[in-house]
Amino acid sequence: MKPFDVYPINPINIVKANGSTVWDAEGNAYLDLYGGHAVISIGHTHPHYVRRITEQLNRIGFYSNSVEIPIQRELARLLGEVSGKVDYDLFLCNSGAEANENALKLASFYNKRKKIIAFSKSFHGRTSLAVAATDNPSIVAPVNETENVVFLPFNDEEALKEAFAVYGDEISSVIIESIQGVGGIKEASIAFLRLIRSLCDQYNAVFIADEVQCGYGRTGLFYAQDYSGVSADIYTMAKGMGNGFPIGAISISPKFKATHGSLGTTFGGNHLACAAAMAVLEVIHQDNLMANANAVGQYLIDELKKIDEIVEVRGRGLMIGVELPASFGHVKKDLLLKNRIFTGEAKPFVIRLLPALNITKEHADQFLSALKEHIKAAVAV
Repeated sequence: MKPFDVYPINPINIVKANGSTVWDAEGNAYLDLYGGHAVISIGHTHPHYVRRITEQLNRIGFYSNSVEIPIQRELARLLGEVSGKVDYDLFLCNSGAEANENALKLASFYNKRKKIIAFSKSFHGRTSLAVAATDNPSIVAPVNETENVVFLPFNDEEALKEAFAVYGDEISSVIIESIQGVGGIKEASIAFLRLIRSLCDQYNAVFIADEVQCGYGRTGLFYAQDYSGVSADIYTMAKGMGNGFPIGAISISPKFKATHGSLGTTFGGNHLACAAAMAVLEVIHQDNLMANANAVGQYLIDELKKIDEIVEVRGRGLMIGVELPASFGHVKKDLLLKNRIFTGEAKPFVIRLLPALNITKEHADQFLSALKEHIKAAVAV
């Protein structure tokens, strides 16, 4: 047996990691500005994180949700305090796709409706309903297809108003990434997010903020959507939540009432996952990492905007998209192979920066220097 060949893989075997540095099997050091798809939020092998998980594993790693798990209540309390959503409830699961599945399901239970509004270039996961609400036909299998999802242009207020006028009381929920990740670091306008809130209130639909990639302090706010000045009904989260340990969750406003059995999971909220999530929140809070994400992110954005050859710089905090001309399409690969800097990408020619929230200005300068080198070389050709 061999692994199912579904991933395009860089020929690099990472064997050790610390902070924002990873090392390959030959001992070469790399600067990690991608964090494994925005997963590494407090740095690789953070000592507090390692200690928290080790101590928990030495006591108990897992039991199901059929017994009391006090660390779940500790996590809910701390998450409420750090996020500012102290009156929300928490449901724990295992991944971002699972979080979005449960959010969409809870919305449908709430208002007994089926229609979902999603947006162009959205990405909400690869499981059944999450992938149906994802605007990428190449990853939607026939069994996932449904007429219940309506895709609208991103940031198009008139299209949104028209959809509510047409479907009205059929709409169960609106799901949106306030900053699209796979879609190229495209930011929803404040006016658009406020319109979603207003229309959901008017029609008793549910506003779901997909914070799986853009949330958890990455933009300088705990939930990116909250730059709009209004709150969503449900926030979904995962990637940065466990710093590499699989965990996902939904934060649920007080308008929803829980009933036994309506949502459920075997592994979600297990002792070890909660210990990992507690460690992440404790470090974010104690080390003031949201302020650091805002400061270093703004520094990067300001410096990148000074480079004339860049088409556009988008994003907030440490969720940054650098759109390059088509002729510079090789730059991301050069950064990895020549400078040993990991970055991400989005089509067609966008470099994505999703580093740990505790990166330094020196890390930022290392990237900026390398990027300028490659841009200069590309211009000279």
